[in-house]
Amino acid sequence: MAGASYNAAVELVDPHAPAGRGDKAAFIDPTETLTYADLAERVNRTAGLMQTYAIPREARVAVLMLDTVDWPVVFLGAIKAGVVPVALNTLMTTEQYGYMLADSRAHALFVSAPLLPVVQPLLGTLPLLKHVFVAGGEAPAYALSLRGELAHQSPAFTAVDTRADEPAFWLYSSGSTGSPKGTKHVHSSLMATAKTYGAGVLGLKTDDVVYSAAKFFFAYGLGNSLTFPLSVGATTLLLPDRPTPASVFELLRKHQPTVFCGVPTLYAAMLAYEGGAKQPGTERLRVCISAGEQLPEEVGRRWMERTGVDVLDGIGSTEMLHIFLSNRRGDIKLGTTGKAVPGYTLRIIDEEGRDVSDGDVGELIIQGPSAAEGYWSQRAKSQSTFRGPWTYSGDKYIRDADGFYTCQGRTDDMFKVSGIWVSPFEVEAALLTHDAVLEAAVVAHEEGDGLIKPKAFVALKPGKTVTPTLTQELQDTVKAKAGPWKYPRWIEFVDALPKTATGKIQRFKLRTPKAE
Repeated sequence: MAGASYNAAVELVDPHAPAGRGDKAAFIDPTETLTYADLAERVNRTAGLMQTYAIPREARVAVLMLDTVDWPVVFLGAIKAGVVPVALNTLMTTEQYGYMLADSRAHALFVSAPLLPVVQPLLGTLPLLKHVFVAGGEAPAYALSLRGELAHQSPAFTAVDTRADEPAFWLYSSGSTGSPKGTKHVHSSLMATAKTYGAGVLGLKTDDVVYSAAKFFFAYGLGNSLTFPLSVGATTLLLPDRPTPASVFELLRKHQPTVFCGVPTLYAAMLAYEGGAKQPGTERLRVCISAGEQLPEEVGRRWMERTGVDVLDGIGSTEMLHIFLSNRRGDIKLGTTGKAVPGYTLRIIDEEGRDVSDGDVGELIIQGPSAAEGYWSQRAKSQSTFRGPWTYSGDKYIRDADGFYTCQGRTDDMFKVSGIWVSPFEVEAALLTHDAVLEAAVVAHEEGDGLIKPKAFVALKPGKTVTPTLTQELQDTVKAKAGPWKYPRWIEFVDALPKTATGKIQRFKLRTPKAE
């Protein structure tokens, strides 16, 4: 397939109307329903827009848009035209957008009206950025209305003659460990994830209705909300705003999705919502999935007890595009990340590159069909991460005798206490078993004596307060559940933990310079 013509947008969009799904809802946001016939037409109009404004093949265009029906139209329209969309996180700063727009050398910016003020100071400072298209509101004098411009384009478009192995889109890494990197994915990557995780783990069907709290710009959300549903002709629900327990439960109640895709912090918050009372809206759910951070065993257990629905924890990455290691229905071990997704090969290796034995800690490396081509303009980091067919995750893992993998943390999150490795996740999972704890992060801390010990940052559930005995209770809980040497010597109570927009805890922001 590498040498043959192939365009990802064609495979994902064009077959549905001829198959009789033209009038079926493809995407539903709070103000509009987009049918499969509408989607095909608007994708063609967007591809034509690229040519009308002389955006050349292989050039980049930035997509800074909220999750509405316009997002997949722009993303897939660019791909159909052979232009490379760059999905941008919607919760960043002007300075960060300036970096990514300059780094990607974007020729055009597609931006939702509410986000325009954040990037407005940059406009006119980037010589390659020639056009700004505004979605979901009026365009100021220096920009163009996306809907207005699409109305002038033809509803028909012949896809550009792209190849399976040429870059189709970029995603910027989430920045949980530092500055984001432009990660280049090829045309075949999208359907590769649909055929492996979407079909092999989720078993997604045409009559499924999917809601993903993770947004389009996140690799996890892109698969959940775009690739998997489009690959089978299912329906996707979209929520432009930040997902809160209240808004998510309202969406579940109103639309009754069959598949829900969340992140651990959201599952924990939803369990704590209104005192943990069971909420309506889960009657049609058949499966839930979790990624972005390891799902604590206690959270997974309580969610399954509350809803009666399996929650499948897994791990993916921007570099691998979606989940490559996951629990499956009928084969779940809570507290683990499951087993390899069909189509992927996993190894755990030591610092010399040798495979470790079951029960020993090492770095997880992955081989599979959705690996990125590399990072843009960061050769050393590309060589470090992508080595032949293997992608080095930077995650520490162990594998048990039954073949289940358990995350021990990022390579730079692990630390030793009394010569023994400590996994932040293990200590955090123990803390979360306490009834007062909503979320926790554990890092290495050094104070005065030169020795490294665990320090915990803890956010409490709504209605819970710090008591004189709470610190001791939490320390005792860790001693009993994780081991006496692993208990946090210091506990700091905080309102919230620092996270990326995708829900990953940024532990590097909590570590002291000496501990690093």
